[in-house]
Amino acid sequence: MIIKPSRLCLSSVTALLVLAIALGSAQALAWPVPLWLPISLTAVYIALVLLAVFDAWLAYRQAAPSFQRQLPQSLSLGRYTEVQLNISHPSQRRVVVEYFDHLPDSFEFAQLPHQVTLQPGHISSTHYRIKPLQRGRFLLNNCALRMPSPLRLWTAQYLLQQPNPLRVYPDFSRLQSGELQATEQWLNQLGVQQQQRRGSGLEFHQLREFRADDSLRHIDWKATARKRTPIAREYQDERDQQVIFLLDCGRSMRSHDGALSHLDHALNACLLLAYTALRQGDAVGVHTFAGEQRRIAPRKGRAHMSVLLNGLYDIQASQESADYSTTVKQFLVMQKRRALVIVISNLADEADSDLVRAMQQLKKHHRTLLVSLREEVLDQVRAETVDHYQQALLYCGGVDYALAKQRNQQRLLSQGIDVVDVRPSQLTGTLISQYLQMKKSGHY
Repeated sequence: MIIKPSRLCLSSVTALLVLAIALGSAQALAWPVPLWLPISLTAVYIALVLLAVFDAWLAYRQAAPSFQRQLPQSLSLGRYTEVQLNISHPSQRRVVVEYFDHLPDSFEFAQLPHQVTLQPGHISSTHYRIKPLQRGRFLLNNCALRMPSPLRLWTAQYLLQQPNPLRVYPDFSRLQSGELQATEQWLNQLGVQQQQRRGSGLEFHQLREFRADDSLRHIDWKATARKRTPIAREYQDERDQQVIFLLDCGRSMRSHDGALSHLDHALNACLLLAYTALRQGDAVGVHTFAGEQRRIAPRKGRAHMSVLLNGLYDIQASQESADYSTTVKQFLVMQKRRALVIVISNLADEADSDLVRAMQQLKKHHRTLLVSLREEVLDQVRAETVDHYQQALLYCGGVDYALAKQRNQQRLLSQGIDVVDVRPSQLTGTLISQYLQMKKSGHY
């Protein structure tokens, strides 16, 4: 505990000091001063000192307040969460305390510091809000609380401890919302083209009577001969396929568009696409590269979402450059079964031969899709009006950079590599649309 003079104590000392200066000035100017005045001032000063000492002794003797912090152990990146503090104290007097909860640097907060009135014999509850700006593991521990002494001449500051471990996940709140319970409606909101679920896929589903809009190639002639009526085969989207993300966690993914980095946008999109793919009956896996390497083997079932979340929530972008050839070689050793492999990265303004060779090697064994995140600032720069020389330089630099990326993407496309260049804010809808189109075509 640390005690400091309160405003009442400081104002009292200041008032006595002003009176003492005025009295001394009057005596120096030989003005008539009553004899009782300096005696009374000295007595008041001594009384204040004694009261302050006594009050400090009472402050050290008073019991420290207690508190309990209540909040979820799992938070969502960029979402406000309410924290509840339950504070009580054992004294028999009403007291107003001020608190400030010590938070990690990557957290925004509202309603701090804050005051709360503690009633004797009661637990007082108060709230404030926090918003994490970075994924990972964190610990909330110390809470600073200031309480006045019994005579209010001092302020006692307590540093109370209650460890609360936290996990900040990617923004998975949409996974738990009611919108995702109706997948088709949610895909409409993302702008994803609806695909026919049955009738033209590659996996046989059932036999049924021929309809006017059915293709003649779907007629089952043997069943037609037995039933003496046209019978058609009905197909559905293939199930039991694998979707694997190769996620770049290198320095190119440290770029920010708004509050989120490119890696954060990529993680959000991967998780939402994984949710969709698992609902379709596919298995989903993740491999990370260019930094901490993590491998989550492809599995089916909605329970696999928890494995994906817990396996990726705390991964951070590193300072390393992506080594595509090494990554693909390691991946091909571990992944023998053909799958849809989605490589997500932020391709620089030059696509070196290493990337081209790696994607060509990967394409021999798997259906591939290379997704390159485009900095939204480039679009903003090209849309701004050029009024002076510095803006012209910035505009020309942005255009040159964008054109260089386009040339390199054309180079990849000319090698038969599917490339998608997309803004981070549009990544989720684009990925899901591409996935549904590929699944409908049955080319993986």
